[in-house]
Amino acid sequence: MFSPRAIIPVLVIGLVGLAPHMPGQTTCPKQSPPLTEAAPESVGMSSDRLARIDKMCEKAVADADIPGVVALVARHGKIVYYKSFGMADNESKRELKRDDIFRIASQTKAITATAVMMLWEEGKFRLDDPISKYIPEFKNPQLLKSFEFATTNYTIEPGKSEITIRQLMNHTSGIGYGAIDGDERFRLIYRKAGIIDAFTTEPVSIEENIKRLAKLPLHHNPGEHFTYSEGLDVLGYLIEVLSGMPFDVFLRKRLFDPLGMNDTWFYLPEEKAGRLVAVQTNKEGKWVRYPAGFYDPDYPIKGARRFCSGGGGLSGSAKDYATFLQVYLNGGELGGKRFLSRTTVDTILANQTGDLMGGKDADHYFSLAFEVLTKNGQDKGGNGTIGTFDWGGYFNTSYFADPHEQIIGILMKQTQGTTTDSTQSMFRQLVMQAIDD
Repeated sequence: MFSPRAIIPVLVIGLVGLAPHMPGQTTCPKQSPPLTEAAPESVGMSSDRLARIDKMCEKAVADADIPGVVALVARHGKIVYYKSFGMADNESKRELKRDDIFRIASQTKAITATAVMMLWEEGKFRLDDPISKYIPEFKNPQLLKSFEFATTNYTIEPGKSEITIRQLMNHTSGIGYGAIDGDERFRLIYRKAGIIDAFTTEPVSIEENIKRLAKLPLHHNPGEHFTYSEGLDVLGYLIEVLSGMPFDVFLRKRLFDPLGMNDTWFYLPEEKAGRLVAVQTNKEGKWVRYPAGFYDPDYPIKGARRFCSGGGGLSGSAKDYATFLQVYLNGGELGGKRFLSRTTVDTILANQTGDLMGGKDADHYFSLAFEVLTKNGQDKGGNGTIGTFDWGGYFNTSYFADPHEQIIGILMKQTQGTTTDSTQSMFRQLVMQAIDD
């Protein structure tokens, strides 16, 4: 199998001449305008009630629950609240600005899933195709049978079925998640195999990482349980295989440039590096930069700029991510460009995990890209209405979008090791109480 990155020079030449004829977003008569700022009252929101978010954020910074935060609220395609509080980097005394750039980590997953479904709309694959049809190394998956902690040696047994593309999207494939896996055995197995979980400044390709991953045992038989995994990293490589272009190039051409998401990158251009917010932790009452752990703190500024994680590699701004979510609230369209059919959006947001996430009375289910609120979750209050979808990122970023109320909420922070931060759940509550129509 060829390596897409090995043919970048050829692709660049070919793409220049073929760009006008490339498949991609199509024109649409709907013509929803790009996100712009407007008075809250113009879209049924209360300015006075939104001001309660100010008080929450100011108190959280003053109490040292967080070093800083950017909050954005949009309704009916209009941004009605967009503010920053606190510091982007306490050590350098840099104040946080609302257009600063954050490592969005697992918020990357929904973007990758969207790209996958754009190729699905072109008839490139079926959701229940085995991934081994396109990445043969995944043929005949194996389960972990026994593990010896002293040596990290293990035994395996055959799985009952092949991993499907749907299962990679809804986290039921059985693949683990290395450094953040809930099972220490898999953390050790992945580390020994040299698996990159999300970030690296080393010259590693997606293809190399995924082919190593394919050789490792699964948590369980595909489809039997929900296990948060690196499945979206596998799908990032699938995009390269199916499209014939590097994953980051595909996202730039098919999503980011057409949507005007100019601040969303795997590796930041030099002119944007100064806007990256530091990851901080509270040490003895002071906010300091979080030390290196499983990720390199210089990511995404320095390094080989080669590895692009479909599960957690992107960085971007609050407005960029709100723009992406607005495509979903518009049924797949923005600015007269159709990125997904309305029917595809319905499929993406549908229950793809059955009762695997807590049974029939669960507050959420998982779709092909998001966690989605059920009636039970709605009725508990403060989370939005049925069908509200959300997720977050490792460095304390989060979002939600409520299709019924046509509301988007984005909360961006960059912290690790905090224990007193309750802004994420409170933010959502305060956004919903600000509806005044």
